[in-house]
Amino acid sequence: MTLILLTNDDGIEAKGLRILEESIEDLGETVVVAPDRERSAVSHSLTIRSPLVVQPIEANRYALSGTPVDCVVYALTHILISQPDLVVSGINHGANLGDDIMYSGTVAAAREASRRGFPAIAVSQAYDDSPISFEEAAKFVRKLVHAMLERKSEGSICLNVNIPVRKVRGVKITRQGCSLHFPHFNWLDRARADDDAEFKEAEVRPKSDILQDYQAIMKHYISVTPLQRDQTDYATADWLLKDAPGLFRRFRLPGIGLIG
Repeated sequence: MTLILLTNDDGIEAKGLRILEESIEDLGETVVVAPDRERSAVSHSLTIRSPLVVQPIEANRYALSGTPVDCVVYALTHILISQPDLVVSGINHGANLGDDIMYSGTVAAAREASRRGFPAIAVSQAYDDSPISFEEAAKFVRKLVHAMLERKSEGSICLNVNIPVRKVRGVKITRQGCSLHFPHFNWLDRARADDDAEFKEAEVRPKSDILQDYQAIMKHYISVTPLQRDQTDYATADWLLKDAPGLFRRFRLPGIGLIG
């Protein structure tokens, strides 16, 4: 039996989580382990100084007194009797784009699952002044989940998926946006797609032809950004290895840049 673990950072009672669960329930056995209350913007934090309390809500649904990452770790070590084929975090109330993925509990839960060897998806829904709707997101996630299960995606895969407001024009494979002018959280949801002046590029990483995540969302495309575990800045590492003898000579470190 295919096993899918679901979690979020909006809490066990969140509408987005329930709609996600309903949309994929026939694709395999789903187990939900989610925070007992909203835990937005807790990033990758773990509970280490107080005991975790788990509360069964109904069959295959559990509320945990911890963070989204706690939920993934606890589910894998204490609740699931077999390894999940996929971990899905969301559907979050609000977009997780650009530098905000550093703060997002939704994204952190997916990254923790990927770090432990399980393919994972983080899903977030942008919104505006109208009541938020998760239906479009749920339809897309169902297709994506089905495709990843069919392909038996490897554990290193971690996808950050964001759904735009209103009509969806299509899907774009994107990269994490790093514009210094891009505001935090859901300011973008009150912006217009043609407000390009508010989103002038100020890159802090090498240029790439791949569209940035928030650019896709502003133009009403679903953004799918593959994330990686390795955060090493290899360009800077190469520079340090080259210039280390001069930079660090006062420390008298023999064999700098070498193993052993």
